[in-house]
Amino acid sequence: MDVLDLCYAPATELASLIRRRELSPIELVDAVLARIDRVNPAINALCLVAADEARAAAREAERAVTSDAALGALHGVPFSIKDLSPTKGFRTTFGSKAFADHIPDEDGVTTERLRAAGGIFLGKTATPEFGNKGLCDSPLLGETRNPWKTTHVSGGSSGGAAAAVAAGLGPLAEGGDAAGSIRIPASCCGVVGLKPSLGRVPVHPSFFALEPIVALGPITRTVTDAALMLGVLAGPHPRDLFSLETSGVDYTEATRDPDVRGWRIAYTRDFGYNPVSPEVTALTDAAAQVFVGLGAVVEEVDPGLPDPREAEITVWRAIFGLCANDFVRPALASLDEMDPHLRELMEKGEGISAWDFYRQAVFLRHEFQQRMLALFDRYDVLLSPTLAVPPFPQLGGAAGPSEIEGEQVEPFGGWLLTYPFNWTGQPAISVPCGFSSEGLPIGLQIAGRLRADADVLRAAAAYEQAAPWADRRPDLD
Repeated sequence: MDVLDLCYAPATELASLIRRRELSPIELVDAVLARIDRVNPAINALCLVAADEARAAAREAERAVTSDAALGALHGVPFSIKDLSPTKGFRTTFGSKAFADHIPDEDGVTTERLRAAGGIFLGKTATPEFGNKGLCDSPLLGETRNPWKTTHVSGGSSGGAAAAVAAGLGPLAEGGDAAGSIRIPASCCGVVGLKPSLGRVPVHPSFFALEPIVALGPITRTVTDAALMLGVLAGPHPRDLFSLETSGVDYTEATRDPDVRGWRIAYTRDFGYNPVSPEVTALTDAAAQVFVGLGAVVEEVDPGLPDPREAEITVWRAIFGLCANDFVRPALASLDEMDPHLRELMEKGEGISAWDFYRQAVFLRHEFQQRMLALFDRYDVLLSPTLAVPPFPQLGGAAGPSEIEGEQVEPFGGWLLTYPFNWTGQPAISVPCGFSSEGLPIGLQIAGRLRADADVLRAAAAYEQAAPWADRRPDLD
């Protein structure tokens, strides 16, 4: 295996090679760090590289292998952490100038569990300020660029994580998803992004209370790697009131020889309310037909959902406006130092009444949940596009396009088909399903019943086997 192949190898393969003493953790970490040095300046995926710690951890991992010590599931495998999750002793900025020098005194649960499984911490990946939008630029960290076309967006808010994985800067990256922030950049960058069920992966500590909609989860190049990482991250935590008990499911087993014959699969092109690019529709139509070829029964459906777009932006303005007002504004010399979209959320959020917020955040959300869950009484999974449009050029601080196919849309949410599953807590994954006419990735979203994460992984793995993508690499060399 040459150095480039090593950087693009799946985590499952790397862990196996290390356990069999056919690959040194030192060799692996040196290869990935060298690639970061070479490639990261072009895409700005990692905002902090913990090279010295990673090399020290690799030496320790090597000693454990040669001494026949018990090895964890990720022993010697590098991982990165989004700059919204705390890392003990390493700067965590939330993409904000207000926290440019913030160094936490504890690890988040994801970092703690990845380390405990033998993983090697590489560094932090870029995010927009407090993850406030589906793109990845901030006044502090700058723009993260798409590895497939560096003039275009990587998606967000876990844009640094997805760009890093797509560029071969480590096989495993943690992402966080409150409206699609794992799946959006996975779609844009041509990788796998899994939002687990609400509570499957604990969220602690949490800077501000997004627990009822946020999920932490894996961004990887293969479905089996996502399953492996989920198995490490899942399980209850006493400080997260929403965390679930251990399911007892072997997620990696669900991806081996996956069979969806006889499954009833629903497919929606637009959820009944959102304009979608014809280029995206054509690719997701073709992806749905792949499942027909796998023996599933696929039916195009109108889910009959209430239009959630106004509710989503109301909730977003209230939550992020409060965050900006209470935590960011007091620490800045000028509001010009704040992300323009975050500032807009703050200014518009100030006028939202308690009644309006509760109506949108609770009443409409409850109706939406009930209709969505009723759909899953009839179907095993639901297919849809992940995003309404292919990746687009960088926007210089805006939250997204304002028009799709001639229809005016809210820039924050009008191009996202992801946030319905944050409302319902259901698991959802984005997997690559093709490329646009500009050579940019487009994602297929697969959602499952509440807490049926293994079903989502099984369906994604079946599609991956039928329409493989992991051998495609952006031209960065």
